[in-house]
Amino acid sequence: MNAYVSGLSYYVPEEVLTNAYFESYLDTSDEWITQRTGIKERRRSAEGENTSDMGKIAAERAIEASGVSKEDIELVICATATPDMPFPSAACLIGAKLGLKGVPAFDLAAGCTGFVYGLAVASSFVRSGVYRNVLVIGAERLTKIIDFEDRSTCVLFGDGAGAAVVSATDEDRGILGFKLHADGSYGELLYLPARGTAIDLTPEVLEKKLHFTKMKGNELFKIAVREMANVSLELLEELGIDREQIDWLIPHQANIRIISTLAKRLGIPMDKVIVNIDRYGNTSAASIPIALGEALEEGRVKRGDNLLLVAFGAGLTWGAMFIKW
Repeated sequence: MNAYVSGLSYYVPEEVLTNAYFESYLDTSDEWITQRTGIKERRRSAEGENTSDMGKIAAERAIEASGVSKEDIELVICATATPDMPFPSAACLIGAKLGLKGVPAFDLAAGCTGFVYGLAVASSFVRSGVYRNVLVIGAERLTKIIDFEDRSTCVLFGDGAGAAVVSATDEDRGILGFKLHADGSYGELLYLPARGTAIDLTPEVLEKKLHFTKMKGNELFKIAVREMANVSLELLEELGIDREQIDWLIPHQANIRIISTLAKRLGIPMDKVIVNIDRYGNTSAASIPIALGEALEEGRVKRGDNLLLVAFGAGLTWGAMFIKW
């Protein structure tokens, strides 16, 4: 039994924050942001539009695209770093909003690699015969954990959600393999100090803005490029697949320089790389399904195409997945 993505879709909020928005109050410019990141605009969720709300819309669209009945969904996984609250999980809230009573649901925390991790978990359940249809969601409301006065982070991130239904098939296609890695010793290169139990939210902590995301971008860049290239080559070698067989590289949308350097190291031309960071910024666990969802809408990704998904995120985590669409 193989596992394949029977349906995939996405959702992004209506509000668009262009680089001009940040120019209006920060010491930055559209040229500086574009050259260093490739980002022109990003989306921000409306007041009261929570992670579970965005995830629910993306999930509904994915279920509709799959042709699978909602009643046949047997498990809900939500990859997110920004759940509505510590508990209940975003997956439980999304399940309730979808009317999936009694269906198991849990969140998965793997940063920007979360959707790849989620697909890997879902495919393992399906291939083992435990479930036949698993709903995987990547949803983020990152604008709520960003300091909008910190120009090193606030221009990078946006909100959105993507979802996929992973189903059983006896056809020779689907999720053919994956490789996942993590190294917590690099955790403080990208982390959120004071939203858990380690640091209390005292007035002093709030004054120091420890409840916002902290990142060391230059160090992350080097590790991200190296490890995404390594894990991709590791996976391709294990599967016995040549790089020339890849129809589309779909990387996590973090930075256009990371994407272009990765493509160069893998020997994949940029016209075979799905890129939409210019319009959405970094949406963490939602970035790969949003990028793939757009490529499907535009007719670029077709049945039988070979896709290489690769991501890198907080943890640090990284992973790659090969899909025959």
